[in-house]
Amino acid sequence: MRELENGRNLPHETLTRRADEAARAGADSVQGDPFRLRYHFMPASGWMNDPNGLIQYRGEYHLFYQHYPYGDKWGPMHWGHAKSKDLVRWEHLPVALAPSEFYDLGDKDGYGCWSGSAVESDGKLVLFYTGHVDGRKPTEAQCMAASEDGVRFEKFAGNPVIADVPDEGERFGFRDPKVWRHGDRWYMVVGSGKNGRGQALLYKSAGLTDWEYVGVAAESDGTQGDMWECPDLFPLGGKHVLALSPMNMEGTKNLYLVGEMDYERGVFTPEAQGKLDDGFDFYAAQTFLDDKGRRILIGWMDMWGSKMIAENRGWYGAMTLPRELKLLPDGTLASVPVEELDTLRGEELAYDELRLEDGRPRSWSRPAAMEWLAELDLGGTTAKELEIRLTGEPDEEDVTSIRYVFAERKLTVDRERSGMGDGGVSTSVLPPSAGDRIKLRLFADTSSIELFVNDGQRVVTNRIYPRTSSRSLVLEAVGGEVRFANLKLWSLGDGRDGEEG
Repeated sequence: MRELENGRNLPHETLTRRADEAARAGADSVQGDPFRLRYHFMPASGWMNDPNGLIQYRGEYHLFYQHYPYGDKWGPMHWGHAKSKDLVRWEHLPVALAPSEFYDLGDKDGYGCWSGSAVESDGKLVLFYTGHVDGRKPTEAQCMAASEDGVRFEKFAGNPVIADVPDEGERFGFRDPKVWRHGDRWYMVVGSGKNGRGQALLYKSAGLTDWEYVGVAAESDGTQGDMWECPDLFPLGGKHVLALSPMNMEGTKNLYLVGEMDYERGVFTPEAQGKLDDGFDFYAAQTFLDDKGRRILIGWMDMWGSKMIAENRGWYGAMTLPRELKLLPDGTLASVPVEELDTLRGEELAYDELRLEDGRPRSWSRPAAMEWLAELDLGGTTAKELEIRLTGEPDEEDVTSIRYVFAERKLTVDRERSGMGDGGVSTSVLPPSAGDRIKLRLFADTSSIELFVNDGQRVVTNRIYPRTSSRSLVLEAVGGEVRFANLKLWSLGDGRDGEEG
């Protein structure tokens, strides 16, 4: 906080430079941390939460994020910034936004440049964000900044572009603007809540600076939370999807709704819903469209209240793998890792067929950064369960257990004994299989696991913090035989520098 207090009344350019210097100065001290991820994006140092401003601009992918560069705890929010040519190897760029004006700079901790999005207009990279100041009325307003070169940003002189909530009455939040173009108009959804129901508020504009309130595009049915953070409304496969992070929805921290969007009336009508991820550590997801026509999603791979927040490690937070979203014939969503991740694959271990007999586990030494891909042959499988264990050595310390119960189509990821950090058991129930195979694809990094089932019909993302450096992958059949049609294991390279892990 001292750095920010001493920086009051300084130009925005000076404040972003100071913030960037602080983050880079702390980078060397955290590089030896065994929990630093190898191929997931994370800050050079300091705090990170929500992904912001995902966009492809001038042929490169840009990722902004909520960032406190002066420490590893949540504080006055800045926008960190990175870019990539392939969504895998990221280059840190200077801090893009710092709190500097009456609408984003306050006297208490609760202020800053909160979450938002990015668009390209007239060759410029334009950011939209929420200026938040505790004690100010209104507390939250929507603001804009732009850049000619995609690196240095200047806040709009007419900020805030939306200065207050659109209607009378008490609202629970008014933040996280997501902007996109449809036809000859720009549109924006802002997350909010009223009368105990989360809402996505819709605005439209001809030129990005003058916004007209359209109305409530969608709201909770009474069971979907009382405030909708990080709403993202986009077309996909002939429908529209509203992705959001509901607050105070029991058992759910991420949600998507599939339906129809009527731009004339400004109303989104949902027809189906589901969860983007069944794990504990997935929040504030945002999507963008790239030049290949892919709708790509990245989420924050952590969660509020995690034990690791208090570890004083000099850094906190990471992003999920980039995932391509697809609309399935049954109206639900699937998400699969982007194909560029294949370029990280190193040494391969492969089996065309593999049989596991009851009570006779198979084990392999595994690198800290790995990908495991397997197809189960249901026709030849008689077992009641398959257990996959990620363990430490010796004596299977720090065990993360993945179980699949065949009769119930139930998948669990148990991290009660995973090491440091939080426990808990994630549960997914698979839809009825259309065939005689189940496909499992597991990405493990030094302190995370992401499991994709049946090409992303279900995804489970969890942070784990094993204390042992020697690790094994163990497969065991319970109550019969498990047959694999094929199985592959790769070591994965380092997304930070391209070197093999």
